[in-house]
Amino acid sequence: MILHLNEYTMNTTIVKGNWNEQKSKLKQMFAILTDDDLMLVEGKQDEMLAKIQIKIGKTKDEFNKLIAGL
Repeated sequence: MILHLNEYTMNTTIVKGNWNEQKSKLKQMFAILTDDDLMLVEGKQDEMLAKIQIKIGKTKDEFNKLIAGL
């Protein structure tokens, strides 16, 4: 599977706003996610989002909708 990280650029803007709240919701929805998975590091948001998407088994479109709906 090849991931194009720039596909997540739209979500990084969403993530920056209220990440603590979004992180809590993601952990409630997907118990498989750890604090390390959800650690927001400046400049690596796209990589983090791609890893989360793979770990929870969602397509890019499903994941984008999920993040936008948080």
